Amino acid sequence: MKLDLIQTVAFAGIALFLGYGLRRLFPLLARLNMPAPVLGGLIVSVAILIVRWQGLPAPEFDATLQRPLMVAFFTSIGFAASLKLLRIGGPQVAIFLAIGTVFAILQNLLGAGVAVLFDQPPLFGVLAGSVTLTGGPATGLAFAPLFEQAGIEGAAAIAIAVAMAGIVLGGLVGGPIATHLIERYRVPGPRQRTADAGVAAGADAVQAVEEAAAPSPDDLDDESVEAYTALKTVVIVLVAMWIGEWISALIGATGLTLPSYIGAMVAAAAIRGIDDYTALFGLSHRTIDTLGAITLSLFLVMALMTLDLTQLAGLALPLLTILAAQIVLVALACLPVFWLMGRDYDAAVMGGGFVGFMLGTTANAMAVMRTLVERFGPAPRAFLVAPLVGTFFIDFTNALIITVFLNLFT
Repeated sequence: MKLDLIQTVAFAGIALFLGYGLRRLFPLLARLNMPAPVLGGLIVSVAILIVRWQGLPAPEFDATLQRPLMVAFFTSIGFAASLKLLRIGGPQVAIFLAIGTVFAILQNLLGAGVAVLFDQPPLFGVLAGSVTLTGGPATGLAFAPLFEQAGIEGAAAIAIAVAMAGIVLGGLVGGPIATHLIERYRVPGPRQRTADAGVAAGADAVQAVEEAAAPSPDDLDDESVEAYTALKTVVIVLVAMWIGEWISALIGATGLTLPSYIGAMVAAAAIRGIDDYTALFGLSHRTIDTLGAITLSLFLVMALMTLDLTQLAGLALPLLTILAAQIVLVALACLPVFWLMGRDYDAAVMGGGFVGFMLGTTANAMAVMRTLVERFGPAPRAFLVAPLVGTFFIDFTNALIITVFLNLFT
């Protein structure tokens, strides 16, 4: 059975809401921050694997939209990168980003070293390094075709396996490590029993640096304003993707191997920079974030539906060894995070958040920090710095790091 483009997207949508249903049915999945698109896509890939084992015909999907959806998501990330945000966040945002960037490099060096011990190519270890841990499932799947071209068979399956393990481990390890820092260095928080104050302070700080949504003609009603803003946002994102194709082609002409979305991220960041200082485009960042969430969800589901899970056979031992080594590395990284970020309670909470997004996703970081402030009291500085770096800036530096390692080991 072959599904056309519309049928494939519809099927992906059904799988996506299957993932949301699983999160509601099993609250543990939500507490571990398992993304609904990943859950839904994996259910489909496992079902297709069983169908193939039974010798039955498996469905074939039209993946035409998979790449545009992926590029659109990373373009939305590009729009989030703002020098104005970096300056308003203060030196601590720059320091936190620098620490994350250094340890992303160490993740790849460690992964490559362990991979060589198991007679695997170094790029196998890089794939199980910052590509999937710092980057998460979206970055892993985006880079997977390049790793396949470089000789890593089953790169997509490896990427999603490591990313899923990282999400679980990031949620489990971050809290205890940060708690140890708080108790070991005697920097207890206010010991309030709610995280509302800390979360609200962080949200208010981030919101304060965002520009207002684009103005629209005064004679438009509310629905027209919303439609106008959404339409303008879609067009601007498409233009950034268009310009990004030219940028990627120019960079590719130099012989560098890089993912197709890099040019679009650069174009989006440039447009954001112009708009920050001139308000020329009147970007609506809330609408861009919504568009990014939609495209990410559909991209992940569609990518996961076509995974060949049999390619993971025989790789369990090296993958488990690399993951164990990565946990030790990130745990050790919490100490310099604590010292460089101020050696206080907020710095310890940031250490927990650091573990969350360096092993899993920013959602992990937020969940770990919320758990800490529920016990020890609010940490507003941590709720400003960690999300800014984990959501906005680390994806840029990580993409550059991965590109360097791809070209180094190819």
